[in-house]
Amino acid sequence: MAWILVILAGLFEVAMALCLKASKNFSEWPPSVGFLVFAVTSFGLLSHALKSLDVGTAYAVWVGIGAVGTAALGMLVMGDHVSAVKIGALACIIIGVIGLNLAGGGH
Repeated sequence: MAWILVILAGLFEVAMALCLKASKNFSEWPPSVGFLVFAVTSFGLLSHALKSLDVGTAYAVWVGIGAVGTAALGMLVMGDHVSAVKIGALACIIIGVIGLNLAGGGH
């Protein structure tokens, strides 16, 4: 159950980042409020998951989901530049997170 919370927290982190961009430096109210709601939810879920998971691995998974998800959606939906180097770097993040989990970083 704790890993499900980490995954959900990572997805809320992606939503938080996309709202941050859409808020235009917090000048647009709906995405600014969305940012706050998604941030509090993401940190809350992660905090709850950390009651039973190793902090380093859980945090790495959370950050990895946020980074890869935000970068992928940025490229797919928001018109961010796509390159082989970016895709390779995202693959490295995914491989690193998987490696941490295989090394026995969770319960």
